[in-house]
Amino acid sequence: MYNINEINNVINSNEFLNTFKTLYGDNNNILEQQKNRYLNAVEEFKEIFPEHSEVSFFSAPGRTEVGGNHTDHQHGIVLAAAVNLDVIAVVALNDSNIVRVKSKGFPMDTIDITNLDIVEEETGHSASIIRGIVSRFNQLGYKIGGFDAYTTSNVLKGSGLSSSAAFENLIGTILNNEFNEGKISAVKIAIISQYAENKYFGKACGLMDQMASSVGGFSSMDFKDPSNPIIEKIDFDFAHSGYNLCVVDTKGNHADLTPDYVAIPTEMKSVAKVFGKEVLREVDKAEFYKNIKEAREKTSDRAVIRAIHFFNENDNALNEAIALKNNDFDLFKSIVRSSGNSSFKFLQNIFSTSCPLEQGVGLGLAISENILGDKGVCRVHGGGFAGTIQAFVPTGFVDTYKKAMENVFGEGSCYVLNIRSVGGTKIGK
Repeated sequence: MYNINEINNVINSNEFLNTFKTLYGDNNNILEQQKNRYLNAVEEFKEIFPEHSEVSFFSAPGRTEVGGNHTDHQHGIVLAAAVNLDVIAVVALNDSNIVRVKSKGFPMDTIDITNLDIVEEETGHSASIIRGIVSRFNQLGYKIGGFDAYTTSNVLKGSGLSSSAAFENLIGTILNNEFNEGKISAVKIAIISQYAENKYFGKACGLMDQMASSVGGFSSMDFKDPSNPIIEKIDFDFAHSGYNLCVVDTKGNHADLTPDYVAIPTEMKSVAKVFGKEVLREVDKAEFYKNIKEAREKTSDRAVIRAIHFFNENDNALNEAIALKNNDFDLFKSIVRSSGNSSFKFLQNIFSTSCPLEQGVGLGLAISENILGDKGVCRVHGGGFAGTIQAFVPTGFVDTYKKAMENVFGEGSCYVLNIRSVGGTKIGK
């Protein structure tokens, strides 16, 4: 922990500078912004919790899905990565059974950890996440305790970068380091976070978001056995690849898209059922192609085409990981292009059939391909139908790309990101 009155010197020290470079990159302007961000967070913390004289710092990143678009719910393979946008926390222990978390722009969450049962009134709110994570720590025999925290986030809401998973990972990382000597694995923290979101928050999410945020870097995830996923962190130095990751907000309307999202796993599972299976990962690919006529008769053309996407995309996610492990970024880019084409043609999550004239995602992809040519690649980002696209753009071409995209979708719509090598972490001592 650090003396709260010496924070300015701490944050401007070489120790913090080196850590900030790991988390946020080498850009001097961004590093200066981060220093100010942390200093401002400390000032906010002091106003809210004036009784504390020492604090610690924590960070948990957002994530991007790189490959495996809509495969996880079929027990497929996913390639994801942590990004250099994060939720940070200023934290102090309070020697009580109370957890207090004040997030910028939101009311204070106050959790009495002597009561770790589900509280119905908290469902869908951040308090339920905190209570759920503390509860699961306790159930698993880990130590818990009270603390006060102020958090602030630059993980973009509605961007597909998963600000919720970053927050969950942040709470788990605080409990791990402050009460359990940092001995709990990143994989376990991700699983605990998913539990809290499923059981306490009330959202039936998969595990990809939490795992990517917790593990950091590029991570390949095989969900063949969802209760025991195979997670492999890939040692690839994206910072020196000569590329940036750009995420473009095409300003689509997310309202009333739930039926579109629900239809994808429903239709894929209906095809699996034709073969006596629950999910497509259990279906033999050769048998599927041999019996497409029967599958089409018992389901629908779109369901069969989406199943074709699953088989294609499962291979794409696996092969992308292999390309990165072999340091073959050109091959990686070509597979990303294949992944994007499969999502567009077969998964068909580029626009909603309920609003066919609104096609911001498709427009963003078309403009990107026109601008990038063979220089880079693009694909839909996240769930699709509206929202964001993803592009890998040569570093020297980023300004040109950003200007062109923002000319169409508005200033600030193109976010230039890097892959962050570490997941949830305590900063310093």
